[in-house]
Amino acid sequence: MKLKMAENSLFAILLRSRWWISLAIACGFVLVSAALLPREYALAGALGGVPFAIIGAIALKRQWGAPSATMVEAQLARAAGMPWNEFAAALESAYRKAGYTVQRTTGGADFVLEKGGRTTLVSAKRWKAARQGVEPLRELDAARRAKDADAAVFLALGALSENADAFARQAPVRVVQGADLAVLLQAA
Repeated sequence: MKLKMAENSLFAILLRSRWWISLAIACGFVLVSAALLPREYALAGALGGVPFAIIGAIALKRQWGAPSATMVEAQLARAAGMPWNEFAAALESAYRKAGYTVQRTTGGADFVLEKGGRTTLVSAKRWKAARQGVEPLRELDAARRAKDADAAVFLALGALSENADAFARQAPVRVVQGADLAVLLQAA
């Protein structure tokens, strides 16, 4: 049985927030306990901040080295202004730096990546579309099956439609958007 934290629980929200917020709450517990509780209970009150300190440490670990929102926005704006040839060259460079052998292809996918005996198809030609429908994801999945690839990756600047999002979750298609796409392009 896999346990999953509720998406809008306090700790889930704090994990998505900046790390220092959780640590500030933990420090608040210590200060309030020292100021308001009798000396013999102050330590017990201060221990109430331990879960917040742990959440802060987890958030810090996740956020360490992550790109800033400004960098992500700038990188995505730069990608939106690129013509296909420049965008494709940036992707090829980024994937090569990650250790993949890269080949261009047609028919549902734009690139074939190989690394460690695994084959991944990448579809990126519709990266500028404001809203992605399910059809390009179906084409990519069909190409993955036809070429017997291990995985499929769909790159997009725009949002996915509800149908496309549902399809991506049930099919072995990984959608790369936002910060993940910015980090990939930054590597180029």
